[in-house]
Amino acid sequence: MRTRMLALTSAACGAALLGAAALPASATGPGAGPGQEPGTAEVGAAGTDATEATAAELLAEVRGCARISKGAYRTDSGSPRATVPVCDTADAVFWKADMDIDCDGRRTRACNRKTDPYFLPETAFQSSRGEPLDSAVLPHVVVPGPGKVWDYRKSGLTGGSVVAVVYRDRVRYGVIGDTGPTGIIGEASYAMAKALGIDPDPSTGGAESGVTYIAFKNSRVSPIESRERARSRGAELAREFVGR
Repeated sequence: MRTRMLALTSAACGAALLGAAALPASATGPGAGPGQEPGTAEVGAAGTDATEATAAELLAEVRGCARISKGAYRTDSGSPRATVPVCDTADAVFWKADMDIDCDGRRTRACNRKTDPYFLPETAFQSSRGEPLDSAVLPHVVVPGPGKVWDYRKSGLTGGSVVAVVYRDRVRYGVIGDTGPTGIIGEASYAMAKALGIDPDPSTGGAESGVTYIAFKNSRVSPIESRERARSRGAELAREFVGR
């Protein structure tokens, strides 16, 4: 997992954009054409069902913080202070941060060394076929690697655990799919950002603040790459979380 920076130089950004334009079509994964990822419509529709928990309802449940982390996290490697704690509830843990874009894993037109200077061809958790996850297609969240601040494993979380991500009035569901630096928090996949209406560009996109991540304890779905299972299980857990 890359060490994230607050910004790239304009030269690096330009090179990344030029590289993306020059990438051959063969770099795109099966079933994904230029500018299109499989299942985008399914994720885009999540949260529109009147029976599902709304962003406002979920945010009302995470107004206070019973800190479970031993200290706080930085949102970027260049952040001057660590300001983001991980908070505990009976059924989930949550944190409120920014969103940096994780493009690691399977090489695609959207995610590769030319579009993302920090690209790694692997993820901490693998698909049911033993392959790296596809960050361009699978909505997933990155958690900090186990460290002195917090160990996600001790909170009933693992690869495939269900996460609700709230941004403005949108709620989208995904899984824990990767781990990052032990002192940084606030990152999700290209597909998750796109589903939330956040610019998914791994070099210039993301959100500076206003993103809430709610990770449900003991909620692992299988296979980890099933977007529909994460969505349906997430919607169910979110309804329970808000007391419906």
